[in-house]
Amino acid sequence: MNDPAAAPGDLAFVEALVNTLDIEEGTDALDTAEGREPFGLAERDVPAARELREALRGALLAHAGHREADGDRLGPLLAGAPLVVVVDPADGSASLRPADPASLTGRVAAAIASCGESWTRLKACEAADCRWAYYDRSPAGRRRWCSMAVCGSRAKMRAYRDRRGAAS
Repeated sequence: MNDPAAAPGDLAFVEALVNTLDIEEGTDALDTAEGREPFGLAERDVPAARELREALRGALLAHAGHREADGDRLGPLLAGAPLVVVVDPADGSASLRPADPASLTGRVAAAIASCGESWTRLKACEAADCRWAYYDRSPAGRRRWCSMAVCGSRAKMRAYRDRRGAAS
C-alpha cells in the first residue's frame, strides 16, 4: 500500500524503516542485504532493528487513534540513543544529531526530534492486514488508511457487507 508522497524531511527515513515489513505479502526487507543497506544494518543488527520498527509502528498506530496501539515501547528504546547539538558555522543554526552516526536508534531519535509537530502526522494504516506507515497530509489530519483506493475501499466494503448482513 504505497502513498506516492513520502513523509517530509527526516521522517521519510522513519517511514521507510517501518515500511520494511509488508504484512499483507509477509515479506521483510530486513531479511535481505539489499533491504538492510539503506539503514546501514548488518545481519546481527536485525533483531534490534525489528524491535525498534515495531515500537515505531505502535507509536504510529497511536498517532492514528487506534485503541489497540502500544505507543509505550518507543520511549525507552529512544532514551538509550544519545543526541548531540550541532551548530552550523555558516548560519549558526542548530540541529540534533546522533552521538553515534552508525546507530539506527540514534538516527531515528534525531529524525523524530528534528521534525517537531509533524511527527504526529506520521501514522500507520488502520487496516490490520496492512499497517503501512504513511504521512497524513489531509487538512484535518484525520486520515485512516495508507490508501483510500485500496485499504479504505476494503474497509468500507466490509462495513457495507456487515450492515447488509445485520439488516437481514
